Amino acid sequence: MPRSLWKGAISFGLVNIPVVLYSAENRNSFDLTMLDRRNMKPVGFKRYNKETGKEVTWDHIVKGYEYEKERYVVLTDEDFRRANVEATQTVDIVNFVKAEEVAPTAFETPYYLAPDKRGEKGYALLRETLKKTGKVAIATVVIRTRQYIAALIPWNDVIVLNTLRYANELRPSKDLEIPTKSLKAAGVTSRELDMATKLVEEMSESWKPGQYKDTYHDDLMRLINKRIKAGKTEVISPPSEEEEEKKPGKAKVIDLMALLKQSVQRSGKPKRPAHQSDRHAGRKTA
Repeated sequence: MPRSLWKGAISFGLVNIPVVLYSAENRNSFDLTMLDRRNMKPVGFKRYNKETGKEVTWDHIVKGYEYEKERYVVLTDEDFRRANVEATQTVDIVNFVKAEEVAPTAFETPYYLAPDKRGEKGYALLRETLKKTGKVAIATVVIRTRQYIAALIPWNDVIVLNTLRYANELRPSKDLEIPTKSLKAAGVTSRELDMATKLVEEMSESWKPGQYKDTYHDDLMRLINKRIKAGKTEVISPPSEEEEEKKPGKAKVIDLMALLKQSVQRSGKPKRPAHQSDRHAGRKTA
C-alpha cells in the first residue's frame, strides 16, 4: 500500500466525500555526483548556522517567517494546518468546466484520489458524473504548505487530482511567431494536408504507455560504460563540429511532399516498437 500524503474530503456542494491523496509520480531521475573539475573530488553541500559557522542537523532545524530584520515567527507543521483547518483538509470544488477548455500548459503535478472509509458511494457518484458530462471539476486544495488550484479528472476507475498552474504563472504565447490558421498563408497545400492525414492514420494505434521506454537513460549508461572500458573516465570532451552538424533543427529547404510520401510508404512496413528511433537501427549493443 503506497504512503498517503494527505487525508481529507472532497467538498461537492453540500456533499463531503472522504478521500486520501497519493502521489501519482515515480520519477526516473539519473543519479549524478557533483565534482570539482580541478581534482575530480565530490562537492558537498551542508546546512550551517550563518552566525557560528557550525553545521546544523535536521532535528535542530525549524521554519521561520522573517517579519523584521533577523526576527522570526517560528512555524511548525501543526501551525500550517491550524491556520485554516478546512482549507488544509478539503478538496473544495468551485465549478465544473469542459475538459478540453483546460490548456495543456496548465497541468503541473498528478495525484491519485482514493475513497476513504464510507466515501465509496460519493466517490463513485462524482467519478461517473464527470465521465457522463465530459467535464472536470476545478477545485482548491492545500498540499503541504501551498494552496493550489486543481482539476479532478476521471481516469478509468480512479479520480486524478492534477494541480494546475495559475494564469500568472504561464507565459503568453501571443508574442511567438506561430503560423496562422490559414493554410495558404503558411504555404501548406491541400495535397500535403491529405498526405499528412494519411500518415497519421497509418501510424495510429491504441495508447499503450508500457511500450515506451527511457532509451536516453540506456544510451547514457552505454556511453558511461564505453568511457570506463576505454579508461577515459575523467575526460571532459567538448562537442565536435561533426556532432554539431548532426543536431536536428538546422534550417534548410525541404521537399515536404516527398518526405510525407516516403513516410507513408515506410509506415506500411512492419513496425518497430514505438520507443525505438532511427538512430538505433543497425547499431550493435555495447
